[in-house]
Amino acid sequence: MTARQGKMRNNRETGPSPAGLEALFDPLHTPTWDLLEQAHGIRRKGFGNRVHLCNILNAKSGACTENCAFCSQSMIHRSGASIYPLVTVKQALEAAREAEAFGARCFSLVTSGRSLQGKRDRQRMLKIIETIRGRTRLEAACSLGLAAPDFLRDLRSAGLTTYHHNLETASSHYAMICTTHGYEERLRTVQDAKQVGLTLCSGGIFGMGESPAQRAEFALTLRDLGVDRIPVNFLNPIPGTAMEGRRRLEPLEALHIIAALRIALPDPEILVCGGREVTLRSLQPLIFSAGANGIMTGKYLTTPGQGVEADRRMLADLELDFGPTAPELPLEHRAGASRRP
Repeated sequence: MTARQGKMRNNRETGPSPAGLEALFDPLHTPTWDLLEQAHGIRRKGFGNRVHLCNILNAKSGACTENCAFCSQSMIHRSGASIYPLVTVKQALEAAREAEAFGARCFSLVTSGRSLQGKRDRQRMLKIIETIRGRTRLEAACSLGLAAPDFLRDLRSAGLTTYHHNLETASSHYAMICTTHGYEERLRTVQDAKQVGLTLCSGGIFGMGESPAQRAEFALTLRDLGVDRIPVNFLNPIPGTAMEGRRRLEPLEALHIIAALRIALPDPEILVCGGREVTLRSLQPLIFSAGANGIMTGKYLTTPGQGVEADRRMLADLELDFGPTAPELPLEHRAGASRRP
């Protein structure tokens, strides 16, 4: 066990109780500005001025058979989302190099659907990971839906560093979000990714009708799983989806959620991702005072975000450091990716 793993396990054992977490997430019990002050100190102590930049590629879009209420790529919704097959190795490498050029540390390939099906697509994904690891200094990540241990091990052998699989919300709220696959299936993939030695990136979407108690329940689940990174998304209701009429969270409520997560989970990286611009509006720079130490920059899956240059300007104005800090790549990945895609 590493020192970091030991510290995270200790925090899981000694952190706030379930009742304490519920009070933490409820603005009626814990004032938001007091929470931000505490979360800011934790972030500065644990991560300093360094900000993690992540970029994603919608590597296979649309035609998803699942019925997640928020998702514009579901076949049951009429959102007009693009539909296309898995990108080529060349397309993925070009996108990765672009991400590296603007200072991303991690590049993630995201595919629509319950899981990545078919031997051809799986072999191509392994080649994509191998190539990105061999020709850039980026951490390689992917979000491929439900995945079995054997495929996760193959991804790791190809050079994958991080597997991203959101739980989306608390178990008690999940049936309101998706019924075509169960919470236990998501948990199993998350646990298997951790077991095979991948960095685990798992979070969810807030503002889907969950209560403060369910937000606390969700945080407790993430703590018990020992996640390494937590992507925090805020619902951006997309026309044509089951949640198109839901109101966005207010900016202070969104900041409260980030701060409560940071206090509940002081060690994992917290990255604020989809929906941050439209939800936080003018308060967006305060996400770092609320405890976040990273953002997803560039385009999201089916929405544009505010753009890389606006994000870079925001970080520069805040005098925060960013850029890739990945170590030298293992020799086998450089050699393995030396063939032309």
